Amino acid sequence: MQFAYLAGLVISLTGMVVLDWRYTLAWFFDARATFLTLLAGVLVFVAWDILGIGLGIFYSGQSAYMTGWYIGPEFPVEELFFLTFLCYFTLILFRIGGKLWPRT
Repeated sequence: MQFAYLAGLVISLTGMVVLDWRYTLAWFFDARATFLTLLAGVLVFVAWDILGIGLGIFYSGQSAYMTGWYIGPEFPVEELFFLTFLCYFTLILFRIGGKLWPRT
């Protein structure tokens, strides 16, 4: 149970990669642009989290489903996977929208 949340995030990320590969949406369309976009998005959210932790707004809490590994105070390793998934998911949705509703 300790790795359940991390496993769920990895499975979800894997599903996004399969969708991306099948429909050539992001990484398999332009790997460099996708990498830079994901890096920028994750860095912005990591900065947001660090600011929130520093201000005492964010805290990780305790759960039997988390690994218990922390990158910093109140910053669990699962957060990086979640932020990566969030940014990748948003990019995939944006690319799907562009394919379904092209500009006229």
